[in-house]
Amino acid sequence: MSEDSNNASGEFEREPVPESARLGNGKFWGMYAGEHAAGTEFMIGPLFLAAGASLSDLLLGLLLGNILAVLTWRFLVVPIAMVKRLTLYYQLERIAGVSLVKLYNLVNGLLFCFLAGAMVTVSASAVGVPFDIRFEVPENVFGLSNPSFTLLVVIVGAVITAVAAGGYERVARFANIAAPWMIAVFACCGIVSLAQMGATSTTALSEGTFWSDAITFVQEKNGPATFSFWQIVVFAWLCNGAMHFGMSDLTIFRFARHKSSGWAPAIGMFLGHYMAWIAAALLLAALIKLQPSLVVGDDGKVTANPGLLAYQAVGWTGIICVVIAGWTTANPTIYRAGLAFQGMVPNSSRTAMTLVAGLVATIAGAFPNLSAQLLDFVGMYGTILGTMGAVIFVDFYLIHKLGLRAEYAADTGIRINAAVLVAWTLPVAVALYWIMAKGLFAAYAVIPCWFACGILYLVLSKFLQRPGVQQPTV
Repeated sequence: MSEDSNNASGEFEREPVPESARLGNGKFWGMYAGEHAAGTEFMIGPLFLAAGASLSDLLLGLLLGNILAVLTWRFLVVPIAMVKRLTLYYQLERIAGVSLVKLYNLVNGLLFCFLAGAMVTVSASAVGVPFDIRFEVPENVFGLSNPSFTLLVVIVGAVITAVAAGGYERVARFANIAAPWMIAVFACCGIVSLAQMGATSTTALSEGTFWSDAITFVQEKNGPATFSFWQIVVFAWLCNGAMHFGMSDLTIFRFARHKSSGWAPAIGMFLGHYMAWIAAALLLAALIKLQPSLVVGDDGKVTANPGLLAYQAVGWTGIICVVIAGWTTANPTIYRAGLAFQGMVPNSSRTAMTLVAGLVATIAGAFPNLSAQLLDFVGMYGTILGTMGAVIFVDFYLIHKLGLRAEYAADTGIRINAAVLVAWTLPVAVALYWIMAKGLFAAYAVIPCWFACGILYLVLSKFLQRPGVQQPTV
């Protein structure tokens, strides 16, 4: 794709975003509200309850973790985004080399597609409620649900992909319209659930028996589990590790006109990853108390059907909210995945690659068990993708201080920067071993991997960079 065609697209995939295309704060507040007070919340909230998290740990742990997440976006991502004005993918290409970034983009795009696929599943679960189409979760991770539900996934995935293919402006506009209403519905879900359980008095809230009773019920069906205060903190902070520590949201904030746009994730964290997570967990607690048979599947285990949970609390409004909530998460996620795939095939159009991403996400959405693994999945994808952000951080702030060259691949024309390859894959390989073989909580690995990657990249660059004169960079 030529530079002129990039200008015409308005997406500036391989050049800095010019002054004329930069956006005001409202676009970012609306997008983050829509993305993070959205479909994942209907899945993650009940998973905290099912994992055995106490109510007090959840309230305090989410508060601390979300504060840390907002600070990371504002002070780690935004300064680099507003200087470079490049997508994550093109910036990495200039540092790591074309061939290495194609591998990274493939992994990045696929993981984003799996996340978007979970949101397609969430939306389809709501669409199926009025048609009495069951949300069945097979035991096999890659097992299909019933044919009717799979058809719903295809339809919902097609609609979401069409919106994402329209570009960032359309994604932001969709989120701006939907976000305020969705946030109000989430709040109503929590309030109604408390009322249904008779937990509206100060005494009932402080005792929290409605919460502990629900945990007991779930663990009698699904087996014992615990989820500690620090697990909650780290999960809340790093469940979006790929977007802030991993610098994926350079792609979003490159459009920012003001640094204050960097506070926009706060609305998503505190109305989405705080209020909405807790409200969604209360939906499951209320249904367990009122109609426990509705949450127990044919296998005798508790299954959280997002559409059904919301419908039992606020009726049709809940169904509509779950559908739109899934869309507002999947839209920017598919948009990011499309840019990742385009980074693999630079001459392709962003629209075409977004359609490919949407297809992959829809296929992933047809496997409902993937959405039931979100607590583990987001930690894993933060570890794999978040680690590479250290390379960008070091290249931007530290590489010159050792007399080395920034954007080394662009400067020399090499296709694989060996320093980046080793610095990324070695820590991630060690972390994946501990996660899969030793049972390490996946989110715990994000920050150790990030620091290890940054240090390795700096040290290896000192030994591997060839002498030469730095060429002008973008």
